[in-house]
Amino acid sequence: MLKRILREPLLHFLLLGVLLFFAYGWFGGNAPPPPDEIVIDAARVETLQNQFERTWQRPPTPREVEGLIDSWLREEIFYREGLALGLDQGDPVVRRRIAQKMDFISEGLLVAAPDDADLEAWFADNAERYRVDPVFSLRQVYYDPGRFDDEWAGAVVAARAALESGADPEPVGGAMLPGALADAPAREVSRVFGQVFTEALGEAPVGRWHGPVRSGFGVHLVWIVERIPGRVPELAEVRDEAERDYLAQRREAANDALYESLKARYTVRYEAAATTDAPNGSGPAPKRSP
Repeated sequence: MLKRILREPLLHFLLLGVLLFFAYGWFGGNAPPPPDEIVIDAARVETLQNQFERTWQRPPTPREVEGLIDSWLREEIFYREGLALGLDQGDPVVRRRIAQKMDFISEGLLVAAPDDADLEAWFADNAERYRVDPVFSLRQVYYDPGRFDDEWAGAVVAARAALESGADPEPVGGAMLPGALADAPAREVSRVFGQVFTEALGEAPVGRWHGPVRSGFGVHLVWIVERIPGRVPELAEVRDEAERDYLAQRREAANDALYESLKARYTVRYEAAATTDAPNGSGPAPKRSP
């Protein structure tokens, strides 16, 4: 019963609202000091010192601390005066930065690690994203069809027969391609030879010459030395990565839910001039949020 209650979306929204309230207070939502008063307390000085130390990998000297405080004070005064003049209005950089800070606050509200049952259920629905590529060890001989006019198919079949009888490979054409790959994942094979070539390897026999196999370069004869099939790993093999992805998805969902709850507090009107005319000249009707 308790677990069911804890998983209720409404409870999550309420908790998000409470946490956002406290986060807002923490990040400066308390009653502001008088506009002509600037407080430089120990916490502010410590923050400036820590920022200096992270940048320069050493603590600041007393004189440098004075300089940090003076710089911060100058910035704070200009910031307040800029707000008083309305310089923040209509500035896309300021607008984007404040929105990013709200994103940062809301994303930090859900950070609890999932329990085993939740993570296993999530992984069962998303296991394909962790699929391990098949791996190939192969040899190949390249043939440029342009060197054979209309007889390239017969020439390649004859070349395969020669290879099967023990002849040395004799590529035809100037493509700078490796004659062999060892323990190469499918994505690496695709990078070198292309997707069409790689897909054909899935049906190629192991331990004998096969082809012609097409690629963007031409055609090839291929000897599969070893093929390790692709597979979906067990959760234990990718648990850390899966947990990171799970939490990222939860944070994104929480962020979206918070946005929707905040959006409901506003009325949004789309003026006719803000709509985009459709190709036939009839633009979308003005919209209004609930």
